[in-house]
Amino acid sequence: MNKKHPSAWDPAIMLLNILVSVIGSIIGLELIARLGISTNTSIIGALFAIIIARIPLKIFQKYKDINTQNLVQTAMSGATFAASNGIFLSIGIPYLLGRQDLVIPMLIGASLAVIIDATILYRVFDTEMFPAKEAWAPGIAAAEAMLAVAEKGKNSVILMIGMVGGIVGKFFGIPTDILGVGWIGNMWALGAFGVGLLISEYTPKFFNIKLGDYYIPHGFMIGAGFVALIQMVLILQKKSKKEKEAAAAEAATGKVEKKEFTRSLKSMKLSLAGGFGAYILVSIVMAVMCGFSADMSAGMFVWWIIFAALSAIISELIVGISAMHSGWFPAFATAFIFLILGMLFGFPPAQLAILVGFTSATGPAFADMAYDLKSGYIVRGNGEDVPFEMEGRKQQYIAKMVSAVIAILVVLFTYKAYFEKGMLAPVDAVYLATIDAGTNMAVAKNLVIWAIPGALLQAIGGSSRQLGVLFATGLLIASPMAGITVIVGLLIRYIIIKKYGDLGQSKLYILGAGFITGAALYSFFSSTMNLGKKLNK
Repeated sequence: MNKKHPSAWDPAIMLLNILVSVIGSIIGLELIARLGISTNTSIIGALFAIIIARIPLKIFQKYKDINTQNLVQTAMSGATFAASNGIFLSIGIPYLLGRQDLVIPMLIGASLAVIIDATILYRVFDTEMFPAKEAWAPGIAAAEAMLAVAEKGKNSVILMIGMVGGIVGKFFGIPTDILGVGWIGNMWALGAFGVGLLISEYTPKFFNIKLGDYYIPHGFMIGAGFVALIQMVLILQKKSKKEKEAAAAEAATGKVEKKEFTRSLKSMKLSLAGGFGAYILVSIVMAVMCGFSADMSAGMFVWWIIFAALSAIISELIVGISAMHSGWFPAFATAFIFLILGMLFGFPPAQLAILVGFTSATGPAFADMAYDLKSGYIVRGNGEDVPFEMEGRKQQYIAKMVSAVIAILVVLFTYKAYFEKGMLAPVDAVYLATIDAGTNMAVAKNLVIWAIPGALLQAIGGSSRQLGVLFATGLLIASPMAGITVIVGLLIRYIIIKKYGDLGQSKLYILGAGFITGAALYSFFSSTMNLGKKLNK
């Protein structure tokens, strides 16, 4: 008899999901407006459901089901990222530009981008490009936390030790989430990420060279991203041929082989094509609502629409690759790259503001949806029961869409109060300053020069290692100690595997999830306490 997955439409589950979505949206807005950051609240959502399940009333008993808890954490994290990174950040850019008339069109565009973003990931999760078996480290952390409570075995002790280590390390300023990721993700990709972080951190100190002044990180990402896209296309073509050959063999022999992935490449191609088409439509809607046709020639107007859609889908794919391997996604930096390219194309300030807002809205929801589906994949048994797995993903998608709608409504009814107090995402000012400063051929020259080594590194590493994209991600992120931490984590992992083999790796897997969970909990509560201090001032 097939297992039945809890339904996201169940009134009790829906009610709790709406409640945590409201809470998650408010947390996201408060953090990004007051502190300039956002945080992954999936662990908080799971703990919320676990605590409620302990209430000795019949109505709360269904929250003891780990799959129900997974739906709740999906809703909470989805609302947090959609409200903060996805929508609020985007609408602040035209507001700062002094174009309040463009805020509502931007809100509509960003809201649709968040929904499309998560939908594309739902359709391409567990394909050749984005396998369910890849790291997606924050998703592992959420799943292991829920499993530890449910199973109460030896692994729960290891997870708890990791959580304590994550909290203590964070307290002393050590990025223990990165340490945990180092024990879970792809070692080659993480090695490139770590080296990039070290270069980004220490080049200005030892050589008095600011990489950003020469657009080195951005050039690297442009080159690496371009090659990564070519690699993706080649994978699609190669695997499509294999799928056709396998289908022909099955038809001839009648023998059906077990599929490696639950989504076919044909489905993936259609999803990406459909996503691009959806982005084109949203770009048209925004362009028309903003009255861009009056400020641009017909050719530039059409090119803006195409470029906005291309920026959105390319950005989310790059962000997805980084999130899959490293647990970090450079959404702000990737949007900044497309802003620079848009400036080089000569788009006016208002069009640039909408472009970068739209691009920054894509990526966070893509990565967050993947993390949540990864956690679900683990708690549902790592894909052993395919019908149950697919039904579980469907219910998570419904929970995510509900959370997105709640996030949109919360932002719609609260953004004016924030803006009137001068409370916007700090990165908005960076985007605006860049638009005001303008650009020139020297910038274009630097981008082209540094795109070459980025492209070469990505080509050398191949699609499985993603050396170029992850190295560029490291260059784009300024984080003290993060580079040292990830390299130390990889060295520890190498030593443990060499001595204990697969057993050692399996224990590091759980310990790493504990470190990520502990770091997330510390970041969440310390950020909340900082909010309290700021509110009291």
